[in-house]
Amino acid sequence: MWLSFLLVACSAAVLSCALLCRAAVAAARATPGPAPRRAPGTVPDRAGADHRGSGLTLYEMAYLSGGPHRLADVVLVLMAQQRRLLLADTGWATVVDPVGKDAVERAALTAIGPEGQRRIPAIRDALAGDDTVREMGDRLVTDGLAVPAAVRPGVGGAVRLVQGATVLVLLCAAASCWTAPAGADTGLLLAWCSLPLIITLGSWAVARFELHPYSDWATTAGERRLPRTGRSPASPALPASLVTLALRGPAALTDPALRAALHSSGA
Repeated sequence: MWLSFLLVACSAAVLSCALLCRAAVAAARATPGPAPRRAPGTVPDRAGADHRGSGLTLYEMAYLSGGPHRLADVVLVLMAQQRRLLLADTGWATVVDPVGKDAVERAALTAIGPEGQRRIPAIRDALAGDDTVREMGDRLVTDGLAVPAAVRPGVGGAVRLVQGATVLVLLCAAASCWTAPAGADTGLLLAWCSLPLIITLGSWAVARFELHPYSDWATTAGERRLPRTGRSPASPALPASLVTLALRGPAALTDPALRAALHSSGA
C-alpha cells in the first residue's frame, strides 16, 4: 500500500513540474517583443485617455492587473462615484446618466442594456466580450504588455498546480509511513518520499525567482509599467482609490457599499 502512495506522489510531482515548464516555454514563445512606442498624443483607442498616468490609462492598468472583469469593476465604480450609476449591495447596477464619456463607458452602458438595470456579474461577462475591450487587449498584447490568450491561464495556474502537488506529496509521505509494514525502515521510506518533494519545491523556488509575479494578464514588461501597489501616480487625473481598485481589486475598496456590490452575485 505504501508503494502506491509513493507512486502517486512521484506522478503528481513530475506532471505538475512538466506542466510548469511547458507553460513557461509557451509564454516565452508567444509573448511578442515590445512594439515601438506611440508618438506623443496618439492613442488608437481613446478609452480611458482622460485617466492616463505612468504611461498607461486607468483601464489599461485594470486590464493588466485583473483582465476584463477588473476593467469592468473599475468603470462601474468610476461611473458610480460620478453619480452616473447606482451600484446596489445586492449586486445590481442601475443607470442614472445614459451618456458615456469614452468608449469603455459606452460599452458598459451597452452591457447593462436598454432596461437600464442589470446584475453586475452579467455586466462583467458582457463587457469582457465587447469589441472595445478586445481591441484594448489585442493592443496591449501587440505592445508586449499583456499575455496572449493562447497561453492564458499559463504560469500562474501551473505554479498553483505545483503548490498543490507539494501538499499532495506531503500527504502521501505521511500515508506511506502510516501504512508501512511493521519493522520497515522509516528513514529509507522518508528518503524515497523526499525525492518528489525536492522536485516540487525546487521547481517552485525557480518559478518564484525567475517568473514571479505569476500574472495571467501582464507580461514582465507589463508588470514593470504598472505603478506600485498603494501608490498613486503623480498625475492628478488618476484618483488614488481607482488606481488601487485597478491594481488590487474590489477588496481594496474602502467604501463598504461599493465593496459589497462588487462582491455580490446579485439578488
